[in-house]
Amino acid sequence: MCSIPWTPARGLFALVDCNNFYVSCERVFQPGLEKVPVVVLSNNDGCVVARSEGAKRLGIPMGAPAFKWRGVFRRHGVREFSSNYALYSDMSDRVMALLASFAPEIEIYSHDEAFLFFPKKWRADLEDYARHIRREMRKRTGIPVSIGLERTKTLAKLANRLAKKESRFQGVLDLQARSDRDRLLHRVEVGDIWGIGPRYAEMLRGYGIRTAQELTRVEDRWVRKRMTIQGLHLVLELRGVSCIGLEEVPAPAKSMVRSRSFGRPVSCLDELREALTSHVQRAGEKLRQSGQVAGCLQVFLETDRHKPVPQHMPCQSWTLTFATNTTPDLLGPALDLLGRIYKKGYAYKKTGVLLTALEPERGRRLSLMDPDPGLRESKKGLMGAVDRINSRYGRDTIRFASAGTERGWEMRREKMSREFTTRWKDLPLVGA
Repeated sequence: MCSIPWTPARGLFALVDCNNFYVSCERVFQPGLEKVPVVVLSNNDGCVVARSEGAKRLGIPMGAPAFKWRGVFRRHGVREFSSNYALYSDMSDRVMALLASFAPEIEIYSHDEAFLFFPKKWRADLEDYARHIRREMRKRTGIPVSIGLERTKTLAKLANRLAKKESRFQGVLDLQARSDRDRLLHRVEVGDIWGIGPRYAEMLRGYGIRTAQELTRVEDRWVRKRMTIQGLHLVLELRGVSCIGLEEVPAPAKSMVRSRSFGRPVSCLDELREALTSHVQRAGEKLRQSGQVAGCLQVFLETDRHKPVPQHMPCQSWTLTFATNTTPDLLGPALDLLGRIYKKGYAYKKTGVLLTALEPERGRRLSLMDPDPGLRESKKGLMGAVDRINSRYGRDTIRFASAGTERGWEMRREKMSREFTTRWKDLPLVGA
């Protein structure tokens, strides 16, 4: 948040949001799905995490347990897919790279959303230009998007919601140029405003404030008293005063967690060691990619709290001798902690590692316990070589022996599509 609001005349924000992103990624390489209701499932094919418009019309809610809705899926021909993270991540990279070519400034807000910023007088026909962006995005990536334009990020987000929900806008809405702007704001519930959670929404409705338009009329002193300074900035944004700027460089993470549920309950310590090794490897890779090191790690185990089985959910932390992103230096303490917290006889659902005390690798203050520069560079070179090989030839081309080979504990993904863009054998074939 900026301490001094920007002038509303500075320019326009555009919020570009991919429609039903996971489903759209599946449809890009399987055009036959275009007119079929589709759902994408969470880890272990448990719950619905993405729905096509057709699936939404059938009343399938977000988060619906798949096993409870299988009858509906069968009756209406709903296609199910396991989450294909490799495909979605690569398609997200393609979408964001293309969006960056359309605007002078961009903030990647999430894997399927980005804010673009167009300075004042950058061009006069921004709504037409947004429609051009939408066409090019569909043509060059296959992903449909909706675009909302306004003078603030909060209003751009709101405009995007209207562009997506109402077919008359055909996926693009320049809200600040609309003569019926106030009426449109009156149609947006306070609970649907970006930055207002359920508690604030309930409080506002209790005071008779039910829409975005009604919230803009509330006195500043009242808002600040009940919603803090962040709430006041939000209300100013709804009035067209820009208080939230672009974050062109994301703030570095303060912690990192790697964990996945098992495909079946696991009681064997050796299998838990394999799973934890896999998570530590991924965490080390992510640290190196972000140019960070970790000073502390925590290992945890979880049983299934939703089943009538004996419960055991231990965790234990370890302060590292020196901050590092080298996988062997993280793996040793992690496996030692696992041995300490493990108890025989429990059926575990999940294990994982949490890395904290993160700091930039470069420019940090070294301690007396840090390895000498030669050894540090040797480890860095080794990890760099491993990362490059795995990047070129596929994940786990090189992995630690303790990660195992059969890996029967891995999560279920029985309905996963091919990795069309990241694996040679899965590339689409075109017959001529």
